[in-house]
Amino acid sequence: MRTFQAPQHWLRHLDADVVSRLLATAADVVLVLDGHGTIRDVASAGNAAFTEDWIDRRWIDTVTGDSRPKIEALLEGARDPQPRWRQVNHPVADDNADVPISYCVLPLDPTGRLIAVGRDLRGTASLQQQLVDIQQSLERDYWQLREAEARYRVLFEVESGPVLVVDAQSRRIQDANPAAVEHLGGGRGRLAGQAFPRGFDASSQRRLERLIETVTATGRREAVDIRREADGAAFRVSASLLRQQRGAVLLVHLTPAGNSAGGGETDTRQQLVQLVENAPDAVLITDPDGIILHANHSFLDLVGLTHLDQARQQSLDCWLGRQSVDLEIILASLRRHGSLRRYPTTLRSAHGGSVKVEVSACTAPDGGRRLYGVFVRHVDKRVGSNKSELPPEAGHPRSAEQMTELVGQVPLKELVRESTGLIERLCIQAALRLTGDNRAAAAALLGLSRQSLYVKMRRYGLMDTEPPE
Repeated sequence: MRTFQAPQHWLRHLDADVVSRLLATAADVVLVLDGHGTIRDVASAGNAAFTEDWIDRRWIDTVTGDSRPKIEALLEGARDPQPRWRQVNHPVADDNADVPISYCVLPLDPTGRLIAVGRDLRGTASLQQQLVDIQQSLERDYWQLREAEARYRVLFEVESGPVLVVDAQSRRIQDANPAAVEHLGGGRGRLAGQAFPRGFDASSQRRLERLIETVTATGRREAVDIRREADGAAFRVSASLLRQQRGAVLLVHLTPAGNSAGGGETDTRQQLVQLVENAPDAVLITDPDGIILHANHSFLDLVGLTHLDQARQQSLDCWLGRQSVDLEIILASLRRHGSLRRYPTTLRSAHGGSVKVEVSACTAPDGGRRLYGVFVRHVDKRVGSNKSELPPEAGHPRSAEQMTELVGQVPLKELVRESTGLIERLCIQAALRLTGDNRAAAAALLGLSRQSLYVKMRRYGLMDTEPPE
């Protein structure tokens, strides 16, 4: 510790008030002690309210049990040429945490009185605790990452089909599993860093380049058929895009044609998956709560999404016309009957538009859990639909069959209003037939004035000629 070189010269005129203010300003806690270690006066910062009842108490009684030996050491070493700083903890009744204070004790005058200068370490302790918490969090994340990497590595190694990890930007192979090394040759160490595609005939090379461009641009999984240049062996190559913080990689699967006894069934399954992906109707797979697990390209087009990740793990309810109503009806029907046919509703797009659709669904067990397959058909462009959509005011009231199909699509009030118009039109037509198209007699038969009959006939498009004046 370095002290003033000439304190007698510079500080001899200081009075007690100035000294007390200097000490209170320079330290967080200042104690005046008698020769027996009893606190006679206290000065503390605004955040040191725990010192309020310390006057006339023994200093050693204000600290925790493990800090008492430190207080004794501070009192004993007060007159040493080089005083030491020691951290002690003060208990606080209203808080579970102790208050750490670092003290240094100095002699005050020849009578044996002492002064203890303390620095509040709570800020430092808080920063240390935050550092410890961050370190523990980093360690947990590190080990989780190591475990995930180990699982990935095991799956990557035991995968029976060739798999390559390709950098999407440089198009160089980053990693290859043993099956890929076996089929592509060159050794694992030599494959890493090589440009992809390589080792295939010219037309296959072009198809693979287009495949990479398409998958990188759209994020959709695509597949092509290729042949190896050396021996003409056929492969089915599919690629998926995995986005990472520092770029993206392509996960490339190569499936040799007829590589096992069960290859026919595998090919059929793959073809079925491809058919679902390319189906003109929207196809989704959801869990029992309606959370989307997979959706084909047609669904993404209907709702205006560009990537499957934008729909995955989202509720189907987000896009159905009547939120919480349509999904509950669909799920209840699937739980009760196991299937649903042609449920009419609307589908909202991400851009605010909507289209009329029919929803069919079925259940499919997947091990111990149940999955739902949902099929959505766009019916806005169906032939004949425009005629059924014309309002009664245009002269085309709906038929009874059309009215029945609207149950669940429009509110009951609108259905009742259109049903009333349908009944009026049928009654007027029947009255005209019974009276041989005599409008005066038809009006009397219906209990209407002729003017009211003419108004209703005009509304429903039944006025072939204007009535005589």
